[in-house]
Amino acid sequence: MRLSIITINRNNATGLEKTMRSVASQTFKEFEYIVVDGASTDGSADVIKKLESEFAHLKWVSEPDKGIYNAMNKGIRM
Repeated sequence: MRLSIITINRNNATGLEKTMRSVASQTFKEFEYIVVDGASTDGSADVIKKLESEFAHLKWVSEPDKGIYNAMNKGIRM
């Protein structure tokens, strides 16, 4: 069984980078990391691309959603 960690984001590139670096620094590595970005316009997708190589199992999407709960559900489906 794999542990899934889901982060949702919308126009918070600074917070996203801090969160992603924190997740990457964990000693337990048997997890998949899912990032759902709500089509941010602040460079959040660039942050994800920059840190992508830090994760063995990263799935991410940057597209419009219908709010926080829609984004969470999208992450769960992924």
